[in-house]
Amino acid sequence: MNSRENQLKAFDRLLTIMDELREQCPWDKKQTLQSLRHLTIEETYELGDAILDNDLEEVKKELGDLLLHIVFYAKIGSETQDFDIADVANGICEKLINRHPHIYGDVDVANAEDVKKNWEAIKLKEGKKSVLEGVPNSLPALVKANRIQEKVAGVGFDWEKPEQVFEKLQEELAELKEEIKKNDADKIESEFGDVLFSMVNYARFLDVNPENALERTNKKFMGRFQYLEVKAKELGKHLGDMTLSEMNVYWEEAKQQQLQN
Repeated sequence: MNSRENQLKAFDRLLTIMDELREQCPWDKKQTLQSLRHLTIEETYELGDAILDNDLEEVKKELGDLLLHIVFYAKIGSETQDFDIADVANGICEKLINRHPHIYGDVDVANAEDVKKNWEAIKLKEGKKSVLEGVPNSLPALVKANRIQEKVAGVGFDWEKPEQVFEKLQEELAELKEEIKKNDADKIESEFGDVLFSMVNYARFLDVNPENALERTNKKFMGRFQYLEVKAKELGKHLGDMTLSEMNVYWEEAKQQQLQN
C-alpha cells in the first residue's frame, strides 16, 4: 500500500491534470455541473455493479472515475468562486467531527445503533426541519424506501421485533388480495406499494439490503435465461417455438450449474 505522502502526491497529480484538461481540452472546457450529472449517476451504478460482482480491480477503476467527477465539480465551483476542493474536503471533515461526538467529544455509545441515532439527532440540531430531508427525491423507489425506514428508525420510530414486521407484511398481503378481488386498479397499485414497503422494512430487520438482494436475483435470472437462449440456439430453435416444458428443462440445468458454482 502507498504511504500517506504518496497518496497526497497522487491526489495533487489528479488536481494538476484536471487544471490542464479544463484549460486545454475542448470537451472538458465545455462541461458544467448539469452536463456531468447523468455521467456521475452512471459511474455510481457502475461502481455498484463492481461491488456486487466483488471485482476489486473494477471497484478500484470505478472509484477513480467517481473521484475524477468530484474533482471536476470542485474545479467548476472554483471557477465561479463558489467553492473549491479544499472547501469540499473541509466541509465533510467538519461534518464528520460534529457527528461523531463519541470520538471527538465526551458522548458515550454502546454500539453502532447508538451512533446512528446520535447522527440523526445531531442533524436535526444542525437546522434540518425533518429527519427525511436527507433522502434524495431522485433515488430509485426501492432504495428510497430503505433510506426512509433507516432515517425514521434512527429517531426511534420503528418496530421492536422482526415478528411484528412480518405480521404487518402478512396484513398488507391480505389487503392486496382483497383489492385484487374487487379489481380496482388504483387501489391494487396502492396496496402493492404497501406490500413492497413492508418487504423492504422486513429486509432491514433481517439485515438484508433489499437493493442488493433484488439485483442478485436479477443477475441470477439473467444468467439462467441466457443459458436457455444458448441451448435453444444449439438445438436450432427459437425460444418462441419451444414449449414451456422444453424451456424448463434447460432452466433447471442452469439452476444446477449456478448452485455448483
